[in-house]
Amino acid sequence: MVVDLVGGCRAFVSVSEAGSFTAGAAIARIPQPVASRRIAALERHLGERLFDRSTRRARLTPFGRDMLPTAKRLVHLVDAMEHDARRARQRPLRLAVPDTCTTRDLAELDAEGRALDVYLEFRPAPPAERAELVRTQEVRAALVAVPAPEGAWTVPLGLAGAVRPTTSVIYLDTLRVGRTGRPPRRVWLQPEDDVPHIRDRVIRVRDSVGLAPTQVTVADSLTSAAASVFGSGDLLLCSAVQARELGLHWRPLGETSLARGFDVGATLGDDADRLRTRLRDGIARCLGVPDAEGDE
Repeated sequence: MVVDLVGGCRAFVSVSEAGSFTAGAAIARIPQPVASRRIAALERHLGERLFDRSTRRARLTPFGRDMLPTAKRLVHLVDAMEHDARRARQRPLRLAVPDTCTTRDLAELDAEGRALDVYLEFRPAPPAERAELVRTQEVRAALVAVPAPEGAWTVPLGLAGAVRPTTSVIYLDTLRVGRTGRPPRRVWLQPEDDVPHIRDRVIRVRDSVGLAPTQVTVADSLTSAAASVFGSGDLLLCSAVQARELGLHWRPLGETSLARGFDVGATLGDDADRLRTRLRDGIARCLGVPDAEGDE
């Protein structure tokens, strides 16, 4: 028979301090019959009586007085261990996230995590830096950029501009420089999309339709890219969610289908599984994954 030494010692200490089985059980927050059973089991395990049951009060036997200090040490050690475990569970999980995640979405993800005892601390960074932060263990996990077919989350990309398009898709070949003398229109890529599986595909389309090399440009930041689009005919490669936040009009790209792929890179497999499953929907919202109703 396995004896619950911790439970027995906790009941033993509580009853000895209260001088009563009923009051001691209340201190230990267990029913009085449970306290009695645990103490009886502890007595059988130790081979001697801890209390003299010939009196109405719970009076310690000489053996019980000898064992009480050790029982108290055990209970205190277990309490300290449980306290340390609670603190360890609340230690933030440092997570590298895309710069494109908004403060509101991250705050909502943080709140969802706390409700599940997952405490997050965010580190915004571009794609290459996020992967490096995991490698150097400066963060415990990162939402890393991967080709869309390999991603746990997928975010379709298209082109957005300040003027509402008259077509359901936008073709890059419509940006070819004509004989009007107007400045060539550009497609701006933000740092989040400066990865081979997106950037190189856009460049191949650029070359195949005859655009000038300067007509596809990687911006230093999303802010500078958006600033170049406002008040001009330039276009921003982005998600539908980003376009809506910026007040731009979004359409899919006509020549090819582009999407961001994201997965979790982590130093511990448990962290990766927790993020992919328990916080999957919140992360999807942060990344701009289209909802069930779709985004224009």
